[in-house]
Amino acid sequence: MPHHTPLIGTLVIAIVLAFLLGAAANRFRISPLVGYVLAGVMVGPFTPGYVADQAIASDLAEIGVILLMFGVGLHFSLKDLLSVKAIAIPGALAQILVATLLGMGVARLSGWPAGAGYVFGLALSVASTVVLTRALQERHLMATERGRIAVGWLVVQDLAMILALVLIPALAGLLNAGGAAAAPFDDILRAVGITLAKVLAFIALMLVVGQRVIPKFCTTSRIRARASCSGSRYSRSRSASPMGRRSYSVFRSRSARSSPA
Repeated sequence: MPHHTPLIGTLVIAIVLAFLLGAAANRFRISPLVGYVLAGVMVGPFTPGYVADQAIASDLAEIGVILLMFGVGLHFSLKDLLSVKAIAIPGALAQILVATLLGMGVARLSGWPAGAGYVFGLALSVASTVVLTRALQERHLMATERGRIAVGWLVVQDLAMILALVLIPALAGLLNAGGAAAAPFDDILRAVGITLAKVLAFIALMLVVGQRVIPKFCTTSRIRARASCSGSRYSRSRSASPMGRRSYSVFRSRSARSSPA
């Protein structure tokens, strides 16, 4: 009976091609990410040969991006960011502003709508955090001052992009295809305010949960696991010793005498 398994086929082909091309890129002393990108191009719809299922590949790509950003979050330290705040924060914000304005200018000259120009400028203003972090790790620069500045710069960019992406739906009425507001300005301002309030509430909640609740929960779980492990080791040692075996046999005999017939 025939079976249609596009998920398995997409995973197998993608992993095999990514391994082979990543190894080839590493052989030529370039980043394996180049090989991974080429593997995606080879299984895409614009090259001959095998074409992966586009819906499944898109879902897997979303999961991959989530995991990559989770890995970036593991390297994020608010203390490291504050140590380079004099360089990273104003530099990253100025670079985002200049690049976004340049992208919007190019888009306007090309006849694009304001919303498309805004998104295009945002896309030009940010660097790939994952790629640069991997490059810094390969060159052992993460712990250096230049590495901390670079990571802090990227973190500021990511935070700014998160805020910008969250605000895009709220500003959709202002950045529509015709460039004119499709809704009253008060409604747009109210939507932006509600969105910012939600973002700030989420950040505050995560800071409280991340700094107070989760560490206490992990500490309590660790203490319980350690106590359980120590108790089991103590009971095994008592039962293994001659005195422990004798005490256990006396207890069993007394229990047998005291139990009713």
